[in-house]
Amino acid sequence: MSPILKSVLLFIGAQLFAWFQLNSQYLWEWWRGKAFVSAIVWGIPCSMLFYYAWTTAADSMESVWSARFLGSSVGIFMFPIVTYYLLGESMFTTKTMICFMRDCRKC
Repeated sequence: MSPILKSVLLFIGAQLFAWFQLNSQYLWEWWRGKAFVSAIVWGIPCSMLFYYAWTTAADSMESVWSARFLGSSVGIFMFPIVTYYLLGESMFTTKTMICFMRDCRKC
């Protein structure tokens, strides 16, 4: 497996764990108000996945900026897909699209 593909897969896993760390409270009532438990259960594996994704990407591309762009790109694709699938929230609302376009102009 190429190091770039390995990095992408690790970033996908990390993004999923990050999503669940922040949004489990909206899926399951049990998680509401349990920030510390969420940080332990979801945060530790999330941190490890991000660490190895970052290290693999930065080492293989010889640039931390490349690792940053790869990780951000994976996150931009993952968040709307998971949010729509699990919470039923689309990013294609007028408000969200205006904010997205405004942010794109800043790049």
